[in-house]
Amino acid sequence: MTRYYTVAGHTFAVEASESILEKMHNYEPFRVEAGAGAAPEAAPSLLFSLKVTDGQPPAYIEELRQEDEGQDIFCGHTEQGEPVFESRWHATSAGCFVCKPDYSSAVLYLTGYYPKAALDNALMIIYALASACRDTALFHAAVISFEGKGYMFLGKSGTGKSTHAQLWIKYIPGTELMNDDNPVVRVNPDGSATVYGSPWSGKTPCYRNISCPVGGIVALSQAPYNKIRRLEGITAYAAVMPSISGKRWDRAIADGLHRTENALASHVPVWHLDCLPDEAAALLCNNTVTK
Repeated sequence: MTRYYTVAGHTFAVEASESILEKMHNYEPFRVEAGAGAAPEAAPSLLFSLKVTDGQPPAYIEELRQEDEGQDIFCGHTEQGEPVFESRWHATSAGCFVCKPDYSSAVLYLTGYYPKAALDNALMIIYALASACRDTALFHAAVISFEGKGYMFLGKSGTGKSTHAQLWIKYIPGTELMNDDNPVVRVNPDGSATVYGSPWSGKTPCYRNISCPVGGIVALSQAPYNKIRRLEGITAYAAVMPSISGKRWDRAIADGLHRTENALASHVPVWHLDCLPDEAAALLCNNTVTK
């Protein structure tokens, strides 16, 4: 069976068994019918397609690995040069997927362990790589909407992105959570940016197919006080870059992400907030970035 999903205006296809597709509850708000712009005859408009299967993936040469809270992502390539990514949880392989060099299609081989997590990882990674040259970036951030605009909170894991978003929701009327971990941002032709909800939202289930203009980007740091300052130029660029997912040792992807990062740093207000996890921090941030 094949189903189609549109995230931030990019449509992709997933071919899998019914038992796998039934697990994709978080993708339902983004699902589109084949006749709604994602029909097989419209395949050239697809961002990518993913086939999910069981079986033994090809051997690969490791290039890099990323470790985060018991989860490891291994990046590599086959002897033919096809990109390969393997997901492991607590040293147990959950799945391995092999991509075309342009990331237009991929095959995910499931091992039977953590199949949903392996599928989410595969789709998130392929989406980030396939869209990198299309003025699009998948962020590691929490984002809320307030008075028609989206405000993004960036920072390393454990910095307090989700906490700060919840403080806005608790103390600032009219605030709503758009996504708690992986929103998508697209740069428009005029340099402005739009932030979108996605099917990926970390530990907080928030899978909303909504969007709004980006009103500001706030990089967070924990501190024993609350202080906010505007970032400009290279400091704004440096604040944005670490929160964007991508395979930066791939020249085409790196160039695409650079264009997006440069546009965001040039056209979207970027701030740095040193803060406590308290009401005063949320009020200071809101009073500053929304003006």
